[in-house]
Amino acid sequence: MMKRVVMRSLVRTQRRLFFYNSSSSFTQRLQFFQSAAGFCNQSEIENQAPPPRPEEDYDVVIVGGGMVGAAVGCGLASSAMTRGLRVAMIDSSPKQPTFRKHDPNAIPDQRVSAITPATVRFFQDVGAWEGVLSARPTPFDSMQVWDYGGLGFTRYKAEDVGEPLLGYVVENNVLLAALHSCLQSVGSIETMNPAQVKSVMFPSSSNLSPTQTKEAAESNGKQDWAQIELADGRRLRTRLVVGADGGKSAVRSMAGFQTRGWQYKQTAVICTVKVEWEHTTAWQRFLPTGPFALLPMGGTFSNIVWSTSPEIAQELKLMPSVDFVVEANRALLEDYGSQPYSGLAELLSSGLGKQLFGSELGTQLLGAFTPSSAEQFQVPPRVMDCVTERLSFPLSLLHATKYVNHRVALVGDAAHTVHPLAGQGVNLGFGDALALVNTLHRGVEGGFDIGEERVLKEYENERKKTNMTMMALLDGFQKLYATDFGPLNIARAAGFNTVNLLGPLKKQIITYAMG
Repeated sequence: MMKRVVMRSLVRTQRRLFFYNSSSSFTQRLQFFQSAAGFCNQSEIENQAPPPRPEEDYDVVIVGGGMVGAAVGCGLASSAMTRGLRVAMIDSSPKQPTFRKHDPNAIPDQRVSAITPATVRFFQDVGAWEGVLSARPTPFDSMQVWDYGGLGFTRYKAEDVGEPLLGYVVENNVLLAALHSCLQSVGSIETMNPAQVKSVMFPSSSNLSPTQTKEAAESNGKQDWAQIELADGRRLRTRLVVGADGGKSAVRSMAGFQTRGWQYKQTAVICTVKVEWEHTTAWQRFLPTGPFALLPMGGTFSNIVWSTSPEIAQELKLMPSVDFVVEANRALLEDYGSQPYSGLAELLSSGLGKQLFGSELGTQLLGAFTPSSAEQFQVPPRVMDCVTERLSFPLSLLHATKYVNHRVALVGDAAHTVHPLAGQGVNLGFGDALALVNTLHRGVEGGFDIGEERVLKEYENERKKTNMTMMALLDGFQKLYATDFGPLNIARAAGFNTVNLLGPLKKQIITYAMG
């Protein structure tokens, strides 16, 4: 617009000069006006909207470059059967995550995940675990859970199931940087960032038979593919859209998937703190307003995940750090009932217990217990200082009624969100990534169209069963401990003590939680 105004002014000025200059010939004046007109026409063309770009074709387009979306990309790139697929990942982040040199004195970020051995194996298989190790993730080998009333507790140890570790606590930015570094090293995944999805159009249905091949599908033309338009005007066509764009998934909405769930009326406050001594235990105390978790982060650093009412959460975020430390210690160590006690644990660890269980019958009885059954309640370390900003987020349960349809599959929080009380959210997402990659592997191996709903149903059936089981358990725990009622409190404590003493049941719980 400004260029047009300037040109008009120049034309008027030159016109006066030509008309009032007697030495200017008619031909000169005519050539000038032709040149000026041509320039103005060119200016108008430059200001017109560019023509639509031609569509680019892909086998898979992953919408979302977070941890789970990047994990799907790494899985596809590391599989010999899917490595040849043309894959793009649309990431709204303005820059790629990068590793920072490990510094044991550096303050860890407050956004962390407790990853299971199953997640570790996935990272190892796709070639991303070495990157995580370079940042020195914090291993934990035990977990202690107890009721605020002081009537019962349960200790879990990796030794109970013959393993060295229960898992690792890792900063989310480390996990993300390791996955993106893996993607860059393989070089077969095209990452578009920063990029925003403007719209996704899915075909209404498929006319393919259950045994029809990819070649047969192509004979129907690519109008059966999903079409993606980006905010910058780029247009993509793809056999499969993977929605990895989080709990407020635009892909899920544009695919027309329904969800079920509810708000917990709780908010989680997270931060990094320093504690009085180094530990390798994940501590969790159930309070009337929600669970309080303290996770090891290496050295004397720890991470707090404190689920409470929105009103209290706001107060915790805004109060001075000194006051927050006081409140954290009250929640973890001081308020409500006394610390739990186990008479049987004391008996098992005593000289009398060793004599009692030294016989053949006693040895058989002892086999029903685990090493942690003989341990008394361990007092967690006190919080000494809050060293990061306190962040918060509302807690909810959400589950998509479908994970897949023709040309689309949801993974991670786009398909399900859970309460963080057991730290299982991201592990479920990585499980989705592995299962989807395996399903696509088998689809390519069989020569089928990988975007066909009939192919993708295998992924949905596998993951729905696993995810819904875990969601039901976590939701049940949340509701059970959100109720403060005398007889129920006693029943909860009895449940803690029963799990702590029954070795077979405890082993099943540990094995399931480890993936």
